[in-house]
Amino acid sequence: MTELMSKPRVAFLGLGTMGAGMAGRILSADFPLTVYNRNPEKTVPFSRNGATVAKSPKEAGQHAEVVISMVADDGASRDVWLGETGALAGARRGCVLIESSTLSVGWVNELARLAGRAGCKFLDAPVTGTRPHAASGELTFLVGGAVDVLESVRPVLSVMSREVIHLGPNGSGAMMKLINNFICGVQAASFAEGLSMIDAVGLARHQAVRILTEGAPGSGIVKRVAAQLGVEGGDPNFRVRLMAKDLSYAVREASEQGLSLGTAKSALEIFKLAVEAGYGNEDFSAVTKVFKKA
Repeated sequence: MTELMSKPRVAFLGLGTMGAGMAGRILSADFPLTVYNRNPEKTVPFSRNGATVAKSPKEAGQHAEVVISMVADDGASRDVWLGETGALAGARRGCVLIESSTLSVGWVNELARLAGRAGCKFLDAPVTGTRPHAASGELTFLVGGAVDVLESVRPVLSVMSREVIHLGPNGSGAMMKLINNFICGVQAASFAEGLSMIDAVGLARHQAVRILTEGAPGSGIVKRVAAQLGVEGGDPNFRVRLMAKDLSYAVREASEQGLSLGTAKSALEIFKLAVEAGYGNEDFSAVTKVFKKA
């Protein structure tokens, strides 16, 4: 049996900012790949490079041993998995379904149950990293699910990542991703507020930002937001509206645990303002524009 024949057939659902890079890594590693995207134009480069293009998630999953989804939110995830044309309707018994989107834990756990009823295995495996990390195979997967299931698909995940971390049963990866992202959102929002104070009192912005980024507050997120100050255009690595979504999911999940995430709630309000101001589809660093003086 050749190496190509021994590799599992993979279906990838969603070719957006992150999904395109991830699917590209799978294809470059010579896994037999079928792709589906709501906007078919994004499938063209994959077709040219040897991938099969499906007309529906159901069609994509019909002949796959591994089905991976990377979409925007709970609603988009439900759309690709459920219904007459959803991937679950076409998935073969025994195949592994991997949800890599950043979603609510409640929906992830429901999806895990539905996968089990369909005779499929399920992992929630969201990622940390940005578009360049996806394209270069340097993501970190945060995995919830059975260890043996993870090991069965590790070769697929490995071509997209620098690390694969098993965190516990289904839902564990999804929860860790929300915690990760809400802390990132809090840092970005607090930097935006700090910048508003710098401008309000007339401090030299360049000097003040250098002090913050090179000193104790200078986390990777703060540095990344600072690096985007004054930069317009270009494709966003992570959109403002998606950070708002992640913050809202985190606040809701915490509430169900009897917790109140005060800083996350405050950050969420700032990101909501950014969305309302028309910055929703810009890179999340655009949250700094909320406080810009007229």
